Amino acid sequence: MAVRMYHIAVDTHDLPSLARFWCGVLDWRILFEADDEIVIGADETALPGMCFLPVPEGKAGKNRLHLDLAPDDQAAEVERILGLGARRVDVGQGEDVTWVVLADPEGNEFCVLRPKTSLVD
Repeated sequence: MAVRMYHIAVDTHDLPSLARFWCGVLDWRILFEADDEIVIGADETALPGMCFLPVPEGKAGKNRLHLDLAPDDQAAEVERILGLGARRVDVGQGEDVTWVVLADPEGNEFCVLRPKTSLVD
């Protein structure tokens, strides 16, 4: 039996704001929008997408799962994403790492890696 990833579900207080932030980061677009769900993706046929869902509680603690982004130019992408509303965060990564830890406007951590030449790089 084959399985593939369909969506990454993201709990949020402000669906439109967080969905639009991630659209800007990933150069994706909104594929579906309702009061209780917003789905974004590269296009209607590309997988996976991201699905934003409302929750009443705030984020507590470090994410147990996070996204790693692989840019062509790490420094330029970090600055661009900061301009979209992200902020730098310290999750104990130290100063000698090759990635930059950021958080989206609701505090969800993600990493901007150094440029990659392969999946195992």
